[in-house]
Amino acid sequence: MPAAFNVRPTRMEYLRTVRRIAMSQKGLKLLKLKRSALILEFFNMSKKVADLRSGLQERLAKGYEGIHSSEMFVGPLRLEYESLRIPHVRDLTLKSKNVMGVRIPQVTMSEGGGEVGQEYLIEIPASINQAVKSFEEVHRMVLDVAEKETALRKLLLEIEKTKRRSNAIENVLIPRLKANARYIKFRFDEMERENFTKLKTVKRKLNQREEEDGDVE
Repeated sequence: MPAAFNVRPTRMEYLRTVRRIAMSQKGLKLLKLKRSALILEFFNMSKKVADLRSGLQERLAKGYEGIHSSEMFVGPLRLEYESLRIPHVRDLTLKSKNVMGVRIPQVTMSEGGGEVGQEYLIEIPASINQAVKSFEEVHRMVLDVAEKETALRKLLLEIEKTKRRSNAIENVLIPRLKANARYIKFRFDEMERENFTKLKTVKRKLNQREEEDGDVE
């Protein structure tokens, strides 16, 4: 049983302790609800990441297959030359969004980001064209996977943090407050018994004095 520390056995302190117990229990309930929601969001996002990774593997395989086919059609020198002419990927913007109270980074490309110009695609052989488009899709999928895996890590940290807080409230704070309330109530009962005993003693002495005064008369 948790011991009571630095508790003043007053009625005001007792009422304050009871209110703190009620608030702590309400906060504990909200934390448990939040943790359940975070866990649900974590598993939903885990499924999305698994699907994205599977799709990414397929897209990568298709992209490398396209490069191999292009090399067979146009030769390694032409393929290397065209690879050096591919425009750079556009700038990325890092923002954040709120998921269940957790700030999660959100990666977005500038307008037209990551897309090779149509003029360039018309100029190159169809086999290289397909390979370029495959790796454009790989680029977008990699960004999506990175964003969601970062979200998973942040959600997991928040789940652990929420679990620690709820455990501290449930196993430390509330038991200590309840121990304080029991201690104060015990002291109240003890003081009431002492006052009752004193009253009985005073009453007995008054009765004795009245009897003595009656005998004297």
